[in-house]
Amino acid sequence: MKDIEDLIEKAVELQSNGLITAQIADELNVSRETVTWLLTRSKKEEKTPAPKDISVNWSSIGKSAKRLHNISLALCDMVFETMEKANAEVDVVVGIAANGIPLASMMAYELDADLAIYHRKGQGVVHTGHRGTISRNFGSVAGKNCIIVDDVITTGSTSMEVIEQLREMDAKPRVIAVLVDKKGVDTIYNVPIQSLVKIARLD
Repeated sequence: MKDIEDLIEKAVELQSNGLITAQIADELNVSRETVTWLLTRSKKEEKTPAPKDISVNWSSIGKSAKRLHNISLALCDMVFETMEKANAEVDVVVGIAANGIPLASMMAYELDADLAIYHRKGQGVVHTGHRGTISRNFGSVAGKNCIIVDDVITTGSTSMEVIEQLREMDAKPRVIAVLVDKKGVDTIYNVPIQSLVKIARLD
């Protein structure tokens, strides 16, 4: 996407296809606040200041299984480094739906670990609580060392949800592995973050 107008057009298109704000944010790799701003701006003539955010487009990686595999190897290397310091083994790789699943699948294979999937609330899965859920169709996390995998950390709220959910299930979240960290912190709920790219705003 070349500019703001492209982002606005894509956000409006995704909304017209029935996606909610959180899903549009996931698809565009921006914050929910930015999606609200994009959708509001598409309907108004007045120009309100844009939220401080950065759009991440990693489609050049996502469209190629070979590139995804190579990126997953780099993330596995970073995970190994963290796990060695904790003197722990990887039991389960938890992919955050939808964008974290391809990387998590490849990482689980490389790490010889089980694969679990976390569905966010509002992604077509029936939920009883305010958060998402760990799918029952994949690996069990109870009592196991877990690696959390996603594409981008924007605010960290999804990672917080997953960590809380895992701890409630007596799992041990050990590291969060992502392509891009837009939040710019070292840990979330005392779980270290390993990212290929960390973005820091200087304003």
